[in-house]
Amino acid sequence: MTNARAPATPRRVRIGSLDIDVLDREGALDAIEALVASGRGGAVFTPNVDHVVKAERDPRLRAAYAAADLALADGMPLVWASRLLGTPLPERVAGSDLVLPLAARAARRGWRLYLVGGAPGDAARAAEVLARAPGVTIAGVDAPILDPSPAGDAAGLAAAERVRAARPDLVLAAFGAPKQELWIHRHLDLLRPAVVIGVGASLAFVAGSVPRAPRWMSRAGLEWLHRLAREPRRLWRRYLVEDAAFVPILLRSWRDARRARAGARRPSGG
Repeated sequence: MTNARAPATPRRVRIGSLDIDVLDREGALDAIEALVASGRGGAVFTPNVDHVVKAERDPRLRAAYAAADLALADGMPLVWASRLLGTPLPERVAGSDLVLPLAARAARRGWRLYLVGGAPGDAARAAEVLARAPGVTIAGVDAPILDPSPAGDAAGLAAAERVRAARPDLVLAAFGAPKQELWIHRHLDLLRPAVVIGVGASLAFVAGSVPRAPRWMSRAGLEWLHRLAREPRRLWRRYLVEDAAFVPILLRSWRDARRARAGARRPSGG
């Protein structure tokens, strides 16, 4: 799979196994627009702590991220971590904060949008909300049930073929991690020339079926606590057990960053 990077490739900071682009929200929107304008298509991911942890044990997810055109920090802990690592991210760029501005750009540029994933009904309801804005064209909606195992991709392939037949310019994929990243990576050549963005729960937020955390919680890095309080049985293990692995991952990244800076300062022998 080719990796067609956007023009004016930004700097990146490495956290664990993932490289994250040093962009603010406007820079991210401009980079996505450049990908659409290039006509080559591309993959845009929005990593958070959970993605960093999952990538440590899932080589398929690491490969998907290695081939992604953009990776935008969807989580304040990654912003804080980047400061410790010496390459600060300017701000959190959540997928859910990109959906409405991207719809506005789509209306201005004449892009066709395709919404795929989410719980049953979320994509259709989100499409209705987005289509209320003048000029927004919805090329299609879909809510397939994917099997992320290598042997169970018939539904994923069929969904990708439906996207291709609709000829969108921009696809918002909301399967959650790692399903959406694996689906995008596996089928990107079929999905091109569309730019495909993994947006997690964003369609549910737009549809109104799941409320977003208050802004003060998002700014304080507590959106995970809001989600945990709403869905404790589903999310307690992720947030309270699995994501604790982020601490040693960050320490390793900090050591690696220190060694890299020390090596860059060391004079070459002669």
